[in-house]
Amino acid sequence: MPKPADIGYPDRLPDCRNLGILLRILLLVEAGGLLAAWLTTPAGLPAWATFVGMAPLLQGMLLLSLLVLCILSPWLRRLPYAAGWLAILLITSLVWYGLVSWLHMLAGEISHHGRTLVVVWLSTATILEYFRLRDRSLQPALTEARLQALQARIRPHFLFNSLNAVLSLVRAEPARAERALENLAELYRAMLSDIRRMASMADEIALAREYLELESLRLGDRLKLDWHIDEHSLGFSVPPLILQPLLENAVYHGIEMLPAGGVIQISVRHEHDTLNICVSNPFSPGNSRSGGNNMALDNIRNRLMLHFDAEASVYKRIRDSLYEVELVLPARLTDDR
Repeated sequence: MPKPADIGYPDRLPDCRNLGILLRILLLVEAGGLLAAWLTTPAGLPAWATFVGMAPLLQGMLLLSLLVLCILSPWLRRLPYAAGWLAILLITSLVWYGLVSWLHMLAGEISHHGRTLVVVWLSTATILEYFRLRDRSLQPALTEARLQALQARIRPHFLFNSLNAVLSLVRAEPARAERALENLAELYRAMLSDIRRMASMADEIALAREYLELESLRLGDRLKLDWHIDEHSLGFSVPPLILQPLLENAVYHGIEMLPAGGVIQISVRHEHDTLNICVSNPFSPGNSRSGGNNMALDNIRNRLMLHFDAEASVYKRIRDSLYEVELVLPARLTDDR
């Protein structure tokens, strides 16, 4: 198996609109301030007093920098990594220079920027390197997701049953057989694509419908679907292959285990600043498989952490004889990286 570093995922800048990333930056800068206060405070004096004295300037510069980076984040993340890295360094330097110059002007003093600019450059470079290394550390989740998707797609019972269903239609319903083969090819194409790139919710729903068409060939009337799609949600971006594995679990752990089948409910809605994706299926404790469901959910959770940090959540619950999985993601447009 290739190492994560060999897969070719490019480095990318942190998303400064993400609350989890903003919190990490705040903690890193505050920790750096405490360390600087401890190193520069003369022996016998409390380091916390030095930190309190520098805190207003430090936090003012930090919050102003984060505000500017938050506004410019969509543009910065479209740049090549090196260009974006230099742009962030320039932005933080200009914010620091402007803030310090303004404060010195108010005090009627002459400002000296050389040493402090070096500190700003080193701090910014350290934080960017931290996020780059953290991004790399999470990339095995993408490798695992791709391998699990491949294993799921070539799982013998799914592929065998899909091809058998196509063969049974070739003479009687050639158009439907051709459509089924196109759906199967589309599933393979999506699985082999770069799952680090975001997809639109509309594309994910289209892929899910193609998968369910294939499953309906063999399950027939046992598989019933209840779609509730908010049209306003279709333009938002999501990690690819985020909906189809939930539906696969619903079929494999729910519908297949019930002789009469059942209804899979799919809900996608936009609420305020979040995108909510919910899939539920009939659940019977006496007719359940174990293992694969939690594995798929853990993988989805890891991928959401990579893309959205602390802003995304995965919930699973059993109520009213239904097994329900809900994903809550930040609502971001497909062209708003």
